[in-house]
Amino acid sequence: MRSYDTKNWFSVLTFYRHDTARTLWPVILFTGIYTFGVVYFIDNSEALKESNVIKNIFVIHSLLGFVISMLLVFRTNTAYDRWWEGRKLWGSLVNSSRNLAIRLHSILDKDDQTNRQYFTTFISLFPRALDQHLKSKALQLSLDENEHPELAKLDPEKHLPFQISAMIQSKIYSLHRENKIGEAPLITLSNEMASFMDICGACERIKNTPIPYSYASFIKKFIILYILSLPWGLNHILSYWSIAVVIFVMYALSSLEVIAEEIEEPFGEDANDLPTGKIADNIGKNVREILM
Repeated sequence: MRSYDTKNWFSVLTFYRHDTARTLWPVILFTGIYTFGVVYFIDNSEALKESNVIKNIFVIHSLLGFVISMLLVFRTNTAYDRWWEGRKLWGSLVNSSRNLAIRLHSILDKDDQTNRQYFTTFISLFPRALDQHLKSKALQLSLDENEHPELAKLDPEKHLPFQISAMIQSKIYSLHRENKIGEAPLITLSNEMASFMDICGACERIKNTPIPYSYASFIKKFIILYILSLPWGLNHILSYWSIAVVIFVMYALSSLEVIAEEIEEPFGEDANDLPTGKIADNIGKNVREILM
């Protein structure tokens, strides 16, 4: 996710690598050429210049402009809600991981390095596995210098977050049977572990449930038809200045749709997607600081 100074106006006015203008430049070029062709064609046709239909198209655009603005507001809000829900879920994962590590730190003996290393490894591995799972990538199972022999039990072909959560839960119950964890702490730890898979399931719901195709398709068709007909309505008012106006309107409407497409799936690697990899690294760092 791109970081920036929210109080510096000039920093947000610059064009960065993933700016919508860079994405839309072929469409911008086509729109400019198309608008020039329409204006030139009308200006060289006396029948079209005097046509009442052509002159009244602008009235229709005024009505449709309100409709399309409402659709895009709803589209953008829906996409941002998905992005923000994803951020809240990963914030909950940060809290759950820290709370689990803190509780285990208070329960386990200070000299019980074997179990501390085990929980440090697998609690740190869960957010990394979830990050890669949501990005549909294979996970490197070693934690660099913190390799653990239990990692060999994980099957990369199966649901890794589930396997890791199950191994942590199994270890907790094993320590309970050895009387190293009491009944009350067991309930608390089990609740924390349940939240891991709740978060995983909610993230999968966001990833696997895109905006309905018919709705997304309708907005794109609406924008295209609106832009293609706009030069016909503006020509008798602005003449060749219509080129700049149509390009600006096209850029504004299309940019909102492009931004909505990008943030509605917040777990990818686009410029404005959530920094889940960085969050996972921070969780691992926090857990190591608490348990080791």
